[in-house]
Amino acid sequence: MSHRGHINRTDTRIPVILLDPSLCRVIFCSNLPFHVRSIHDALKRSFPAEDHVGGNSKIPTIIHYDKHGEVRAVGAEAKREGIEADAEDKEWTKAEWQVLFVLPKDCAYPSSALIASHAIPPLPKGKTVIEVFARFLRYLHQCARTYIEETLNGADMWKNLDSRTDFVLTHPNGWEGTQRSRMRRAAVKAGLIPNSPAGQQRLSFVTEGEASLHFCIQEGLTTHVIEQGKGIFIVDAGGGTVDITAYKQTSQDHNRHFQGSVFVTSNARNYLEDLLESSRFMDDIANITECFDKGTKLRFDNDDDAQYIKLGRCADKDPLLNIRSGQLKLLGSDVASFFEPSIQCIVESIEKQRADSKTQIASVFLVDGFAASDWLFANLKARLSDDTLDICRPNRHVNKAVADGAVSFYLDH
Repeated sequence: MSHRGHINRTDTRIPVILLDPSLCRVIFCSNLPFHVRSIHDALKRSFPAEDHVGGNSKIPTIIHYDKHGEVRAVGAEAKREGIEADAEDKEWTKAEWQVLFVLPKDCAYPSSALIASHAIPPLPKGKTVIEVFARFLRYLHQCARTYIEETLNGADMWKNLDSRTDFVLTHPNGWEGTQRSRMRRAAVKAGLIPNSPAGQQRLSFVTEGEASLHFCIQEGLTTHVIEQGKGIFIVDAGGGTVDITAYKQTSQDHNRHFQGSVFVTSNARNYLEDLLESSRFMDDIANITECFDKGTKLRFDNDDDAQYIKLGRCADKDPLLNIRSGQLKLLGSDVASFFEPSIQCIVESIEKQRADSKTQIASVFLVDGFAASDWLFANLKARLSDDTLDICRPNRHVNKAVADGAVSFYLDH
């Protein structure tokens, strides 16, 4: 929980609930005495089954639908042990990465291409992106309600707040009227706001780049650079996209690239499919990929060190496939190759924007979930750092940057 003293919003515009559908975080801002507001992160117990993903982790943006189109599991519940077996037995369909289905039509990498590359699954049959998006917003809203009722002042407080709460939705850089309109429709369908002029006024938007910038300002990372009149890069390295935005005090420019952490996992899966093709381990690829995504990808920091993934059966052995004692051995150089397209994309984009910028860019700030990767961070420092450019990331959890920064942005505008 953090506190802020200077707030430009009037009392009728507070409280505010920030719903971050990309990262699946909920932030609630409430009144405190002496005109100080308190910013609360909706805590672990507010998200059912969050213990399966870790208290400081983002909640997965996953919904399981049954064959009749009814919701069976949402968020962390959709990642509990045994859920994949249940889903297969009961013919459930999984929806995830809803944000990537709201991409602009002129996007260089449309959702159809993402589906074809196996980076994301298609939407469940009979469901529109607005319906899926609305269902997830409703889930986040319910988590916020649970937190407020159990933590702050009970059900009475919620009744007083529900009809006058402002909502802030974050979205990727570059989204414009069409994408925001779809998010508005989803917010109405989710029951966050009524479909009226007054209801629409309670809904605000902030780009992930702006939110990340405000997070860095709040952390005090950018003050010295800005005071010198220099520019900065915000590298918002998320699951689906890497947004690289150059800021100075009077203007900004940004580029989006589809090389977020989900594509590292996609590269790993492609490698595994080639490696295990026609072997008896083909049916294990989905499980191996998930283990890579949850563990290997996060802890990888040295391409000289081999990585090991358990297959689940200690007796499994195939020396030709580097499988011994129930573990698949991945060479560090192979794991590094899964990251390389993302690293190269970020480096090339930063170098191009620096070359094109009329303002000296002095710092690069790496935020969002992918920023937690030590391998990504170390490689960006090695390839970009020099006497004129610093590569930094916040000390505290980088996957909260967008959510925390969005509330900061809202309160200061």
